[in-house]
Amino acid sequence: MTARRTRSASNALLGAALSMAAPFAGAAETPSQQITRAGTQATTIGPAANFTGKVQVDPLFPADAEVAASSAYVTFEPGARSAWHTHPAGQRLVVTSGVGLTQEWGKPAQQIQAGDVVVCPAGVKHWHGAAPHSAMTHLTVTGVADGKAVTWMEQVSETEYTEAAASVEADVPGPLTARQQSIPLIAAAAATSNLPQLNAALNRGLDSGLTVSEAKEVLVQMYAYSGFPKSLNALTELMKVVEDRKARGVATDPGQPPTGEVPVGEALRRVGTANQTRISGAPVKGPVMDFAAIINQYLQTHLFGDIFERDNLDWQSRELATVGALAAMPGVESQLRSHMAASQRVGLSRAQLQHVAQLLANSGDTAASARALHALEQTPQISL
Repeated sequence: MTARRTRSASNALLGAALSMAAPFAGAAETPSQQITRAGTQATTIGPAANFTGKVQVDPLFPADAEVAASSAYVTFEPGARSAWHTHPAGQRLVVTSGVGLTQEWGKPAQQIQAGDVVVCPAGVKHWHGAAPHSAMTHLTVTGVADGKAVTWMEQVSETEYTEAAASVEADVPGPLTARQQSIPLIAAAAATSNLPQLNAALNRGLDSGLTVSEAKEVLVQMYAYSGFPKSLNALTELMKVVEDRKARGVATDPGQPPTGEVPVGEALRRVGTANQTRISGAPVKGPVMDFAAIINQYLQTHLFGDIFERDNLDWQSRELATVGALAAMPGVESQLRSHMAASQRVGLSRAQLQHVAQLLANSGDTAASARALHALEQTPQISL
C-alpha cells in the first residue's frame, strides 16, 4: 500500500512538472537576442573615392530581413568630409561629439554639434563632415532599398568646403583675444586625449599669436591636472604640428624660453607656498592636507613652484588652461570652482570666464561648457 502511494505521489509530481513545462515546449525555436560586444567589429577607413581627409567607420549592425537599415559610428578628423551623395531610403544622423557641417545641394551649409539630430530624406543630395578646427563623430542609421544604402557623387571641392566653413572659422565674439581663446581649447583637448581636436586647436593657437614656447608650457602644466601620460601625448602632438607647419612653409613663432633660475630645495617650497597662497586667496589647509600632508608639499614645490615660477607663460594664461582642462573632465567640479576664483584673483574677469564656456560649447563640448558655467555661477565675484 505504501509503495502504491509513493508511486502515485511521484506520478502526480511528474504530471504537475510536465504540465508546468508545457507552455515553454517551443521556446527553443523562438529567435533570441544577439549581442555583438564592443570592439569585436573591424574598424574601416573611409575610402578616398567617397571622402576627403581621414574618416573612420566603426560598424554597429548591418541591414537584414527584419530591419532594413544599417548603423555605424563615423568619425571625421578636422576638415574631413564626405563626397556629395544621396540615400535611396533616407538617413538619420546623431552627432555624438565635436562640431561638424552638413549641406544640402543648393542651400547654405549648417553647423551641427553634439546632441544634434539630422534627418535626411530619401533622394536629397548632401554632404556632411567635420568643421575645420574640430573633429566630429556621428551615429548613422541608414535605410536600405533594393539592397542599396547610398549613391555617391562628386567630391566636395576645397572652395565649397571653405565657403561652408566660413561661419565656423570665425572667433567666438567676446573679451578674450584670439590667442587667449586658443588656450582653454588646447588644454581641454589635451586633458581628454582628443588628439585630432588638439591638433586643430594648436594650429589655431599658433595662427593667432601663441608661440611654440607658450604652447609647450600649457601642455607641460597639464601633467599636474590630467597626468603625465596625457601631457606627454599632447607634447608629441605639438611636435607633429610644428614639423608639419615647417614642411608646409607656415611661419610659427618659437617664442622665448623662461628667464631666470627656479630655486631649489626649501627656497623652492617657500616660493611655491607664496604663489599658492596668492592664487588661492589664503594659505591652503584642510582635512585632506592634514590626512596626506605630502600632497600639499607636491603642490607647493612642483606645481606652484617649479611650474608657476617659469615666466614664459603668464598666470592668466595658466588659469585659462586650468579652467579649460578641469571643465573638460567630469568629477572635478570642486577644483573647477576653486580655479574660477583663482582666475579672478590673477585678473581674469567673469566675462572672460563666461567666454571660456562659450568657446567650449562652440567646440562641440556642451557638457564641459555647462560645467564651466555652473562652476562660475557658484563662485562669488572677487574684487582685486
